[in-house]
Amino acid sequence: MSSAPLATTHLLLVNDLACERDDRCLYQQLSFTLKRGDLWHVKGQNGAGKTTLLRQLAGLHSVDTGKVQWCEPKAKILYLGHKLGLKEQLTANENLSWLASLSTGSTQEQRYKALETVGLRGFEENLVSHLSAGQKRRVALARLQLCPADVWFLDEPFTSLDQQGIIEEQAWLQTHIEQGGAVLMTSHQDLNLPQIKVLDLSLHVPQVAPLNRPNL
Repeated sequence: MSSAPLATTHLLLVNDLACERDDRCLYQQLSFTLKRGDLWHVKGQNGAGKTTLLRQLAGLHSVDTGKVQWCEPKAKILYLGHKLGLKEQLTANENLSWLASLSTGSTQEQRYKALETVGLRGFEENLVSHLSAGQKRRVALARLQLCPADVWFLDEPFTSLDQQGIIEEQAWLQTHIEQGGAVLMTSHQDLNLPQIKVLDLSLHVPQVAPLNRPNL
């Protein structure tokens, strides 16, 4: 992966990327640019490789074919996947404490404020094991409020959220890109935000040549 800096608002350049899993090519010839202020919505059927793509870009999955180039080597990324990375035996506050310690650290006041922003005021010291699926998702999403990052890679961030939660999260996405951040996310739900860029993996599935059958 090259990290040569470029004097632009570009954060990430992806060129001719492909991915093979279990002897099957999920996508190929995938090229796009992630710039500050961009919100890319990755679409595709189950098994199309949406999660794998996010992991490739975040450096969590190997890139065998194609090129992923970070234009700003010091750009900070935050990846939230299907697995929330929470410890059930810790409280919401304790989970955020150790998660934030992986980057900038945090104070209790900052963690409480982040939890309040995601609608968990009064649940700060509740064990995560006692929270609902939607509340656990909100604890994970509180990292977006607590840990500064230039790029958010979000894998199905609306899962388990009620309608109000989805509306609130879309507002956070809009604020992030307006402040010069960038988002690349997967979601089976449509986004009600302006200037969304769509990356449809179904357009990059390898074409299978038809079998030549002899004339009878």
